[in-house]
Amino acid sequence: MQYPRRMAIDLLIRGGLVVDGTGAPPRSADVGVLDQRIAFIEDRSKETAKRTIDASGLVVAPGFIDPHTHYDAQICWDGATTPSSWHGVTTVVMGNCGVGIAPCRPEAREVAMRDLVNVEAIPFEVLKAGITWDWETFPQYLDAAQRRKPALNLAFLAPLTPFRHYVMGEASMERAATSSELSGIASLLKEAVDAGAFGFSSTLLNQHMGYGGRPLACRNASREELKAYCNVLRERGKGAIEFAMTRQIAVLDDDALGLLDFMLDESRRPVTFIAMFDRDDLSEAVRTSLRKAAPMIAKGARPQTSPLPLTREVNMRNPFSFAGFPSWKRVFVDKSKEAQAAVYRDPAFRSQFREDLKKPAAIGDWSRFTVHEVKSARLKQHEGKTVAELAAERGVDGVDALLDLTLEDDLENEFTLQSYNSREDRMAEILNNRDMLLGLGDGGAHLDMLCDSGYPSYVLGTWVREKKVLTLEEAVRRMTSDPADFFGIKDRGRIKPGLAADLVVFDPEKINSSGRPERLYDLPGGAKRMVVRSKGIHTTLVNGEVTWEDGKLAGARAGKVLRS
Repeated sequence: MQYPRRMAIDLLIRGGLVVDGTGAPPRSADVGVLDQRIAFIEDRSKETAKRTIDASGLVVAPGFIDPHTHYDAQICWDGATTPSSWHGVTTVVMGNCGVGIAPCRPEAREVAMRDLVNVEAIPFEVLKAGITWDWETFPQYLDAAQRRKPALNLAFLAPLTPFRHYVMGEASMERAATSSELSGIASLLKEAVDAGAFGFSSTLLNQHMGYGGRPLACRNASREELKAYCNVLRERGKGAIEFAMTRQIAVLDDDALGLLDFMLDESRRPVTFIAMFDRDDLSEAVRTSLRKAAPMIAKGARPQTSPLPLTREVNMRNPFSFAGFPSWKRVFVDKSKEAQAAVYRDPAFRSQFREDLKKPAAIGDWSRFTVHEVKSARLKQHEGKTVAELAAERGVDGVDALLDLTLEDDLENEFTLQSYNSREDRMAEILNNRDMLLGLGDGGAHLDMLCDSGYPSYVLGTWVREKKVLTLEEAVRRMTSDPADFFGIKDRGRIKPGLAADLVVFDPEKINSSGRPERLYDLPGGAKRMVVRSKGIHTTLVNGEVTWEDGKLAGARAGKVLRS
């Protein structure tokens, strides 16, 4: 749609370098906005507008689309969807990894919240105080999200865990569905897709434990179940699948490869699988997995990676980083401090943990773990030491050093873990692989130990400007039209007349994330979260309204619940 010339428009972005999201070369042009949509992209030096933004020396791009977030609960108390809205993101995809809060019967709300506690490391007290529960079914959840008038656009996947639990109750955490139960779950999934879900999500990951330390309910879905759920998307002719498939990070085993191929055939829809992080302890893991998955990638599978070096804080009251070890299951069953301390003291637990660590590439070495913070004044001298250094000082191994310090600090201490994506040459290889879907920011999850949702700013500052690994137009394409096309978000992700006016204006010489996360205590009840600030984001528009300007939120709430 091309609007006629010489009409008064709502907003004019004048004189910017337009990077339109398609991968085309940048060009200087004015961008006009009328009735929440892009009116034109051309030079209109005498255009009349209600408001004009001077974009001289700045880049004008489509708003970024984050394909992997967990804001499912946060949208209840944070309509601005921070910190994603600080980084030029205008659309977030939620409901990833098979975990979520709809559908949910009133009597099952604690189960749903405990799932989020264990899988996404969101404190129970935060969820209990913050979730409004003004829904039961999935369509009602979407309607409730729209009633809140979000600042960003919200796109939802249907996470299989709450769907299975809604039909099967606690049996969903123990077994596969019967034929009648399967029919009920598939019927709910059809209802969700018809209401606007952009597909469904699930997981195979061992560390994805739910209520009571039992496997997240979607992990018990049989092949017959998954066939039925894939067939829902096939029948509807829309939607995508997100699946956490690498039981070891970056390692696709034969079972996962077979399942990936099966889902592609049964759904005839695209599938994105996680997590393809570079590992220096398994040097060829990503290359090997991509080579094995090549036939599936040709069918529409998309490996997903994070463009960030991954360093996380490890809170010993919520030690998600160890959740994949069988020995640590006990730590998640009863999460009271007394129960966890008893586990940490138990010699049998320590012995079992040592056995887990004998597996290849289980953790690397203890030099990756650093004592980040202790609360006890008498232990402050240990801050900044690696666990390896602490173990050498004490004449013990890393397991004893880690757990002894934890007990000495009454479980209030935190470590940092340097894990993945640290090799620049391998990251350049991954980022230049056009099959890779950029994402895994995990916005809304793991709040007390990391914040990766600022990755769009980091990509443009570090990988484009500083390291020149990606061109500006390719980086923008990978964070706009690429995820839009994958999920079938048809009216966003490009700067084109007639499409929604989701736009970000940024300074290419200044844009980046602020680096190390900072702590805010602004969650319900005053709980802590980690956030990363943006640099160089000048203005962000969502559906033609300014949501971010001059380093702060502008207050607009023009976001929409997007419907597939």
